[in-house]
Amino acid sequence: IALCFCFSVSFDASNALADDTVIAVTTAPVQRAPIAQPVRAYGIVAASAANLTSINLPYVARITQLRVQTGQPVKRGDPLFVVQADPAAALAATQARSAATLADGELARTQSLFDKGLATASQLAAARKAAQDAREALASQAQSGITSGAKVVVSPIDGVVLQISAGQGDQVQAGAPIVQLAGADSGRQARGNVMLAVEPSDAINIHAGDEVRLRGLSTSLAKVSMTGRVVLVGASIDPQSQLVDVGANVPLGNSAFIPGTHVTADIDTNRGMHWVVPRSAVLKDDHGDFVFQVGSGNKAHRVNVVT
Repeated sequence: IALCFCFSVSFDASNALADDTVIAVTTAPVQRAPIAQPVRAYGIVAASAANLTSINLPYVARITQLRVQTGQPVKRGDPLFVVQADPAAALAATQARSAATLADGELARTQSLFDKGLATASQLAAARKAAQDAREALASQAQSGITSGAKVVVSPIDGVVLQISAGQGDQVQAGAPIVQLAGADSGRQARGNVMLAVEPSDAINIHAGDEVRLRGLSTSLAKVSMTGRVVLVGASIDPQSQLVDVGANVPLGNSAFIPGTHVTADIDTNRGMHWVVPRSAVLKDDHGDFVFQVGSGNKAHRVNVVT
């Protein structure tokens, strides 16, 4: 195995050394290891839009009970809140069911009359059209989930309650956000749960799959490190920050990196396998960087290197 070594003393090479002069050196084995150029980034946990889920209703309703609070972890199927549909919306759903029942009955009656020659083909076609329209209207009401009584809305994902935009007793409009969830980590989805920002000159060297080492900016989290991967690199500069957004997926689990935590990260770019030697072994002169390598006969020779 090749050895690199460095002189621990300096001397004037122009002066001849006595035969009994002893120069102390230190040798060290060289090895191949991965080296990357780190890019420093700053950001926040659970800031990626792809990791957020907004819960709303497609109809006007009143919130009768809140079952969660901000910062609370939830599982898929856990109740979030209870709502009571607006009377007009509930009436529309009831009328849609009645209209569908009436239209089906009218179609059956018209079909019977047509079979007996007492109704025309045009009347039968009109009855079929009316029944089809009524069924589609009922399906639309059913898809909205409107019920005449109280309805419990549950979480569609595993995650954390990031924000609650309405209070108990409030009437919310159709489509208005009520609860916002930050999705839990998922290796299958590999969605970004940490949004970072880097200088535009550094962004060109970052690619999906690059390793990310995450640390907190607070004193308590400064020595805690989590590792993940880059999942997306922005293709434009944010007009406000003048930086490029980088999304990372970091398996945070039950760590202290809860949603909203401000973090710093080192992103490994241009990663590759290289020779690794002690820093003090790399010398420099007018011809560039070099190391001494022990060769045959236990003699050292110069090897030029690029750091």
